[in-house]
Amino acid sequence: MKPDKEKVEKIIKELERLYPGAKTALEYSNPFELLIAAILSAQTTDKQVNKITKSLFKKYSSAADFAALKPEELEKEIKGCGLYRNKSRNIIETCRILTEKYSGKVPPDFESLIKLPGVGRKTANVVLSSGFGKDAIAVDTHVFRVANRLGLAQSSTPLGTERDLQRFVKKELWSKLHHWLIYHGRSICTAKNPKCSSCTLRKWCSHYQKKIK
Repeated sequence: MKPDKEKVEKIIKELERLYPGAKTALEYSNPFELLIAAILSAQTTDKQVNKITKSLFKKYSSAADFAALKPEELEKEIKGCGLYRNKSRNIIETCRILTEKYSGKVPPDFESLIKLPGVGRKTANVVLSSGFGKDAIAVDTHVFRVANRLGLAQSSTPLGTERDLQRFVKKELWSKLHHWLIYHGRSICTAKNPKCSSCTLRKWCSHYQKKIK
């Protein structure tokens, strides 16, 4: 069932008020660094990724630098991340493809990005949104949880949630909404014990309304 248009507008207006200037917590200086950071961020906090990339990007700054590494060399640098062995292989292979096929640059389109090892829909959309300023919604665990609790999406999958948000929310707000939902998920609408009593969105929230009935 499609959410009420007025409800969607009120939720978005309140999220914008709560989190002005919200943006990715990953630290990067260009789309390539963002791509590497986003691959590293799977099942790892952005804070932990930033600790690793601070020194990593000083040693290796280009796709060619990473492509020349052996997996065990990169593993030592990123060991503080979850799944670091897989990530090491994926990053090196991705950087080889970038070097050979794209002159070391990150392709600015979704279809090319998701063909890169270690890059799924979420990572591709993060890069498009924050790296290239394109309208995209990256559905991570926070976006998935908060969007469905609020009733902005009604899906049991990240892909379904992405499509619901694309249908129900204006395209020019997609990227901002992604960050607003993450901030709200981290601070208020947590996975366990959400702080519903202090949430200013509760009057429009499907999850809260069901809870109080």
